Formats: sequence, structure tokens, C-alpha cells
Amino acid sequence: MKTSKYIDHTLLKPDATSADISRLCEEAIVGDFASVCVNPCHIAQAKQLLEGSGVKVCCVIGFPLGAMTTESKVFEASNAIALGADEVDMVLNIGWIKEGKTDQVTAEIHAVKEAVGDHILKVILETCLLNEEEIVTACQCAKKAGADFVKTSTGFSKAGATVEAVKLMRATVGDAMGVKASGGIRTPEDFQAMIDAGASRIGTSSGAALLKK
Repeated sequence: MKTSKYIDHTLLKPDATSADISRLCEEAIVGDFASVCVNPCHIAQAKQLLEGSGVKVCCVIGFPLGAMTTESKVFEASNAIALGADEVDMVLNIGWIKEGKTDQVTAEIHAVKEAVGDHILKVILETCLLNEEEIVTACQCAKKAGADFVKTSTGFSKAGATVEAVKLMRATVGDAMGVKASGGIRTPEDFQAMIDAGASRIGTSSGAALLKK
């Protein structure tokens, strides 16, 4: 795979403007990235700007806490697809994982996957809030529910992606799913370390910088 196609070029800040989204999309086209990752209110703009470029539109739902109701996440996912999103990154219910409510976690992910259909669904675990056993459990729930990727982080909690978490996630899901590393990946060395650990997608706001030699 072309190196640039690992990158989901990301802007999720609450103060992002239409001009910022235009710049993000322009950078993604120039860099030939896999996607831009935006909040749902920016999907329509990004879709229009990226038309014909080969760069997909990714959006986040249940973001950044994952503590919304399942019904809210399902509606948000359905709405995102209707607006033109190609991929959806959902935050799982972290409290449920910590309580061992695996049936509820699996059912929620499955419900969101049903809502997005053939579109890519990535499940954000927020690994900095989980221990190793909980990371494994969350990956197993996402796999059982039919998700396409597991993802490390929102980038809005106390820490981002780590090589150790990515390795554990890849070991748990095997080759059946993608693994996205996101949060704090800002240098070419960070980028390569995550790929070497098993990441098949990288979420970053520093897309162009990651490809510099």
C-alpha cells in the first residue's frame, strides 16, 4: 500500500471553521491521503471538496466520550452516512467495558455497524483509560460485532496511541480487522513505529509532516 494511504488526515477541534476544513481537504488531496476525519457538521463540505479525488470522508460519532445512548449513536451514524461519510469512527462505551458489560458493548457496536452497512466502521477504544485485559476484551467485542477496525484513541483524553497498545490490538484481532493508531503521532519516526507495531491506518493532524524523510 502507498505510504500516504495509511493516513486519515484529521481535524476534530471544536473551533474548526469552514476555512480550516477547506485547508484540510486541500492538504489531503495534495498528499493523496486515505481520508479526512472530521466532525459530522463538516461532512457535507468535505464531501463536496473531495469529490473525484479518491480521498474519502471519515467522521467521528459518540465523540469524544462514548457515553451517549446506543440510540443516539445509531442515529448519528445513519445521519453521517446520509450526509456522505464513507467511514465512521465510533467511541465505544468505556464504562461498560470496565464493568464487564461485554454483551451491551457488542450489541451497541453491532447496531452501529448495521446503521453504516457496507461502509467502514472503526471502534475507538480509548486505550489510555483501559488496562491490557480490557483492551483485549474491547477488541474481541468489536470483532464479534462485525466492526472493520479497532482504533486506539480519540486524541482528547489523557494520552494517545502507544506502540504497546497497537501491538496488543493487532495480536488480538489478527488479520481479520484493521488497527488504527491515533493520538500524538507527529513525526516520521512515530509513524513508522506504529506501522511496525501493526497499524494499518494512522489518524493524525500532521499528515504531511509524517511523510518527510
